[in-house]
Amino acid sequence: MPLPGWERALEITRAALDRKAYDLTVLEVGGLTSIADYFVICSGRSDTQVEAIADGIDQHMSKLGVEPLSVEGRTRSQWVLMDYADVVVHVFHVPVREFYDLERLWSRARRVELPEPFQTLARSQKTGTENR
Repeated sequence: MPLPGWERALEITRAALDRKAYDLTVLEVGGLTSIADYFVICSGRSDTQVEAIADGIDQHMSKLGVEPLSVEGRTRSQWVLMDYADVVVHVFHVPVREFYDLERLWSRARRVELPEPFQTLARSQKTGTENR
């Protein structure tokens, strides 16, 4: 049975945070576009970390039997876009994320408050206080 959108977004969040994704945000965009219901946006501090985050998401979702419809940007690892139908994942290198500023472009979208333990882990990785 396929994962519903919110559960899919949470599993993607889990995989991204396991790979130390930085500044993770989930936007609910379903009421604003037909592209997806959620955007998961996160950053890596290097091309290597961006690639590792994308790989981690891909591997985790594959284990759950969920494959992306499309993946773009893997060759340069500056901005990897992964389309999981109702969830679109944006994994950015930090300066590229600052340049495109998707959160500003989608400012009318609701920022989803993550349940625990995701919220604490995302907050600690945003501020650099995670002690794993």
